[in-house]
Amino acid sequence: MPLPQPPMSDEPLSLSIRSAREAALRVLEEHRVSGMWVSDLLDRVFRESKLPPNERGLATELACGVIRRQATLDAILKTLVARPADQVEVALWSILRMGIYQIMMLDGIPPHAAVHETVELCKRAGRMRWSGFVNGVLRGATRLATDEFTTEPSASAVPVGPGRHRKLVKPVFFEPNADFPAYLAGAYSMPLWMVERWIKIYEPTELLRICAWFNSSPPLLIRANSLRSTTSELLQACHAAGIEARLLEGTESVILEGVSRVDQLPGYEEGWFVVQDFSSSQAAIRLAPEPGQRVWDVCAAPGGKTCHLAALMQNQGSVLATDIRSDRLEIVHENAARLGVTIVRTQLVDEEGYRLPAGPFDAILIDAPCSNTGVLGKRPEARWRITPEGIVALNQVQANLLGRALERLAPGGRLLYSTCSIEPAENRKIVQQVLAYFPQARLLEEVQYMPGQPGDGAYQALITI
Repeated sequence: MPLPQPPMSDEPLSLSIRSAREAALRVLEEHRVSGMWVSDLLDRVFRESKLPPNERGLATELACGVIRRQATLDAILKTLVARPADQVEVALWSILRMGIYQIMMLDGIPPHAAVHETVELCKRAGRMRWSGFVNGVLRGATRLATDEFTTEPSASAVPVGPGRHRKLVKPVFFEPNADFPAYLAGAYSMPLWMVERWIKIYEPTELLRICAWFNSSPPLLIRANSLRSTTSELLQACHAAGIEARLLEGTESVILEGVSRVDQLPGYEEGWFVVQDFSSSQAAIRLAPEPGQRVWDVCAAPGGKTCHLAALMQNQGSVLATDIRSDRLEIVHENAARLGVTIVRTQLVDEEGYRLPAGPFDAILIDAPCSNTGVLGKRPEARWRITPEGIVALNQVQANLLGRALERLAPGGRLLYSTCSIEPAENRKIVQQVLAYFPQARLLEEVQYMPGQPGDGAYQALITI
């Protein structure tokens, strides 16, 4: 079947939303045109449509999975399509990626169904002329894939889960033993520069584990808001509503299964809980603010950590929440109102740090802007947005924030520097660099949370003066 010729322009497809696949394709199309976060686009599409929970789950899996695994999907497609990807209509390539993702990555969809539904998607998108080509490519993919799996990395196997690789009838990726970074870049869909950087930091087995975690759908974790509920009450309410909920072992975090709408969970409107990963929840706990203190949350939006600080203070004292965007500070207000927090006030600041509050503060939390390398699983597009130059630029912002915050910390006060990164250049090196200018400051504790142990990757350093 000949490849359809691309049109003079490649306008985004216009789609109604009657199924999960249509919703996923709409999100992929809007993402490539607008660059918006996939999670925001999914929320918008779900609000506009009436898809049932199971269709929303599949739409989320497809949209996030295609963006997350695009390098893997492209490596497979290169063996099936004679023409380079940049000579194929972008929307058509997205549809092909969706079909390959279903065939290779999803056990619950029979290959023939993946082929049929993807061909039908072409028709519903008003691109009937693509259907024969898509059918031919995807049938080729069903012949490439097997029903056998292995635990060993291989050029002839697609990673589909931690320690689980679907065998192929021929090699698609680089051989792991010959070029390990190139293998990871293709098989695990990671930027080559990133894995070349990480191979100098982490052992190969650890790097494989990290990449596998980033390609898995992360669990949804919530934390009870102690001003309104307890963990026990939260679990009971979920179970009573027929929601599968369990404690993350050794923590106060609750794992939820099969949830598509957080705002429809029991206790949401009443402010019983917040959505927050385990490592993120440890930031306020490690800072340990006390009732009556004056606390500053430097990069506060959207306010999860801000409200956690207030809850630990028993809603007594003051928490100043600052951010560089007024619309994001509005979200802080909304979250505080829902959670019953009354001691938070907000202040708009500038990126250069010249409009920061004077202080002094008894406790300061800096959840610094970072590369997001600890949460690449939750933010599927993040891995494609990061650059080495971007990390260098972030380093300047991080060092500036930490230095200016230390200048405003009261004697005997505590400061927590936090990122959701696993890059040493954004974490330990920044702390060491800045503390060299503050001989009176002491590093009390630092923790590096690795992805999947048990949740998001993150770094936290507790400092006092």
